Amino acid sequence: MVILETFYDSTFFTYLLLPFLIFVSRIMDVTIGTIRIVMVSKGQKLWAPILGFFEILIWLLAISKIFENLDNWVNYIAYAAGFATGNYIGLIIEERLAMGIVKIQIITRKSAEELIVNLKNAGYGITHHEARGSSETVSIIYSIIKRTEINKVQNIVKSTNPKAFYSIEDVKQVSHGIFPVRTVTRRMRKSK
Repeated sequence: MVILETFYDSTFFTYLLLPFLIFVSRIMDVTIGTIRIVMVSKGQKLWAPILGFFEILIWLLAISKIFENLDNWVNYIAYAAGFATGNYIGLIIEERLAMGIVKIQIITRKSAEELIVNLKNAGYGITHHEARGSSETVSIIYSIIKRTEINKVQNIVKSTNPKAFYSIEDVKQVSHGIFPVRTVTRRMRKSK
């Protein structure tokens, strides 16, 4: 017991180990918080509260150590650095999860027929119409796609019509849609 008390009072624990643990705790709770916010925006009613529970539990542990050691300025730096790092890591994880669906809107001055054919051949459902732009007629193409497919659709647009303007918006929910069917080889690769 005396050995533990001596360890907790040591310079190593006070200025290195404790700040490191606070830093790691903040990374964890902010990363979880970032993912939780994504889950809330996607309507994930089960995952959002579970993640919120762990986010706050970890935060309480970290902040309690800060308050127990108010005279240790290294803890403040670790806390702030953990917050910043947690935001960064959370965004990277969210980007890699690529959950949900998005709406892509493509506006092109050039004839949209080839782009429409290429998108349809790739298995994407599209809606299109002609519209009046600032100085000329344009074609507008809409498609609802899985977030994991954004790069593929962008590549189709860029290779077919590199000057096309497009925007991408998150979609919370759709009632129907046409999404590309996974190929057998792709499914087989995933099952391995």
